Amino acid sequence: MRALIPTGNPETLTELGEVDLPAPAHHEALIQVTDISLNRADFLYLSGPAGDFRPGIDAAGVVARAAADGSGPSEGTRVVLHLPAGGGGAEYVSASADRLAVIPDNVDSASASALPLGGLVAQRLLAMAGPLKGRRILATGVGGGVGQVLIQLAVAEGAEITAVAETGQPTEHMAALGAKIALDIDAVEGGAFDVVLESVGGDLGSGAAHKLRPGGQFLWFGQASGNPITLDFFRLLQDGTSLTLRHFVYADGDGSRDAADIGALLGLASQGRLRVEIGHRGDWSSAGPVLREMSAGRLRGKAVLSVA
Repeated sequence: MRALIPTGNPETLTELGEVDLPAPAHHEALIQVTDISLNRADFLYLSGPAGDFRPGIDAAGVVARAAADGSGPSEGTRVVLHLPAGGGGAEYVSASADRLAVIPDNVDSASASALPLGGLVAQRLLAMAGPLKGRRILATGVGGGVGQVLIQLAVAEGAEITAVAETGQPTEHMAALGAKIALDIDAVEGGAFDVVLESVGGDLGSGAAHKLRPGGQFLWFGQASGNPITLDFFRLLQDGTSLTLRHFVYADGDGSRDAADIGALLGLASQGRLRVEIGHRGDWSSAGPVLREMSAGRLRGKAVLSVA
């Protein structure tokens, strides 16, 4: 069967090739993939040291053969898959029930495929932040899949959220979802934020710490720039800022909660309470160039590719 495979070349990243058809275990269903959504993690794994990572952490498809043990959805059911180890960019994949969530009838497969990783990060990050009603949040690096869900969930819970955008990054979609926009960390109006959600690093991430109120939370969930944050104890002391710094990883141990949490996100989408912004649709043969556009921050929302 055809699948996206790594090239080992940082210019092309991935290409279509031939791999073996999966042989599902007793507890796994065989899924015919229809759509894959790309994540920054796909780019990072493919552009790192040569390995066997195959893109496709998030995908959607139809159950071609139900699990032999009777677990999970039946044949013909539309499902969304979350595969942290990748491999969803293929004509067929095998997956256990805890990696599958049934897609509601009124949610299209492309939109469903765009939800898992970004949605899980946003959902669990905000849960770590605690009750949101009436709180002020400053977020960096939220122009993509994580950000669109995070902004909507935070606003729905009664928070005020300010998104710091980088030069040249699209911002209209973030504003439309309810975020205030700042084009530079120094342009952020006012301080005294209750929570900073930081995923860029470098000067931007470091500066965000100084926008916290005393006792605020700094939740660190990425380093998209490749540069670490730098926190100066004495500058924070002079600013009168005390903070709690927490390192966030979205993974839920063995992943046993993933299907239920993704199902909750799909439920919100079905009810019209969560909108999925797809900034690029195309064929899976274009995965390499699209990943490079994504890494440069030039895509608005998610990129979804059809598997044909």
